[in-house]
Amino acid sequence: MTADVAVVGQIARDLVVLVSGRPVPIRERRELIGGKGASIAVGLAQLGASVGLLGVVGDDEPGGRLLRRAADGGVGTGWVVRRPGTATGLIVDVLGEDGRWRYLEELPRAVRLTPRDVAAARPLLASAGTVVIQPQQPADATLAAAECARDAGRRVVLDGHPGEDPRTRARLLAAVDVLRLDRAEGPLLAGFPLDTVEAGLRAADELLRLGPALVVLDLGDPGCLFVWADQHLLLPHPGGPPSGAAAFTAALAWGLTRGQGPRRAARLAVAAAGVAVPHPGGRPELTAEALARRLAELDRHFAPAR
Repeated sequence: MTADVAVVGQIARDLVVLVSGRPVPIRERRELIGGKGASIAVGLAQLGASVGLLGVVGDDEPGGRLLRRAADGGVGTGWVVRRPGTATGLIVDVLGEDGRWRYLEELPRAVRLTPRDVAAARPLLASAGTVVIQPQQPADATLAAAECARDAGRRVVLDGHPGEDPRTRARLLAAVDVLRLDRAEGPLLAGFPLDTVEAGLRAADELLRLGPALVVLDLGDPGCLFVWADQHLLLPHPGGPPSGAAAFTAALAWGLTRGQGPRRAARLAVAAAGVAVPHPGGRPELTAEALARRLAELDRHFAPAR
């Protein structure tokens, strides 16, 4: 079955720990399916997309449990690699009473994709309407996935920094239709602070010349900036835990896949992130009712950037 959206990225155990301070007993502990790739895929399924996931887990019991949870959540796992002799990756999210998040992770190279893994999944990447790539993978695998999808005429969404190597970065950006950068990644790629709309527009204009048709930048307090062609839109960004970022990317990709223009897809992305923010961990929890409420709130406070 052809997927509406394919997601390429991390799959890991996501252990969420809520604490009051140090040293104190843990107040609450949850173990979820995590890794940003898996979290985006779960969000897409919650939005109604048929989604195929490409990533790596170990051949251990936790890996099997994650795949069952993903499948139960509507995610196609037939392309996920089970790496022999490998332990499934682990991410630990620690939330203190002060609202600050601290992240620990164990994601060895063995649970990251290789170009061979990507080549084996070509039927998925070449047939999905949109391919979302989360580039916390080796650069050669990320580039292989993007170029495979681009060569097949698929929409490519890159959710993260395109890497440090100039040659690989140039090829990757040339293969991308949508580039999303968070508050840390944007200044790192631009080479200057992105704390004003003017700075964001300057950076986005430079990036648009390198290949993407839509650039999305988190500017922090000013908001989330969407830039395309000769237009741009500034919307409030709720910030929050990883679930907000995963929901944002999932909704943006789904809106574009359904034929929405950048403005409508941007509204959906920001609304989805707002719904997901109250949920600790990387896994979003999106419902039609909550999205409708958030969209209505967004419309009441909507103010275009220009």
